[in-house]
Amino acid sequence: MFHRPFFHFERQSRLFEKGDLKYVILNLLKDKPSHGYEIIRALEDIFHGFYTPSAGSVYPTLQMLNDMGYVNSSEQDGKKTYTITDEGKKFLKEQQEVVDKIEGQMKEWWGPRNIGDFHETINELRKLGRLVSHRTHNLGADKWAKIKEVVSRACSDIEDILEK
Repeated sequence: MFHRPFFHFERQSRLFEKGDLKYVILNLLKDKPSHGYEIIRALEDIFHGFYTPSAGSVYPTLQMLNDMGYVNSSEQDGKKTYTITDEGKKFLKEQQEVVDKIEGQMKEWWGPRNIGDFHETINELRKLGRLVSHRTHNLGADKWAKIKEVVSRACSDIEDILEK
C-alpha cells in the first residue's frame, strides 16, 4: 500500500546537519536560477536517486533565504524562480570553509565507483523484496524453508565476497 524503504539508504536519513541545506541551495543557485522543484531534482541527481530532499525542507529554506536577502524570487511560467543575490554570494564566499566541509560530506556519503552495477543489483534486490512480499502470503512451511535457505545462502555468499 505505502512505499516503505527496503534498504537503509532509501530512508531519508539526515545527510546534512541542521542548517546545512541553505548552503547547498545557495551553492546550486550560484550556478543558475532555479525553482524549488529543480533544486530537489538537482540534489536527487547528485545522489543518483538515493537522496531526495523533501519539499517541506527545501521551500521553507528558500523562504528563509529570501527573508535574509540572500535570494530573490520572481514569477516565471507560474513558478517561483529563485536567484542568488550579491548578498547571498558574499555570504557563501564568507562561509566557504563550511561549504567545503558540506561538499566533502556529500562526496563521502555517495561514493560507489560502479554505479551501473550498483543500480542493477539494488533493482534486483527490490524485485526480490516485491516478489516475497506480494506472492508468498499463502505459502506452506516447506516452501518458506526453501526460500529462507536460498536467501541465507545468498547472504553468506555475499558476505564471503565482501570479506575477500
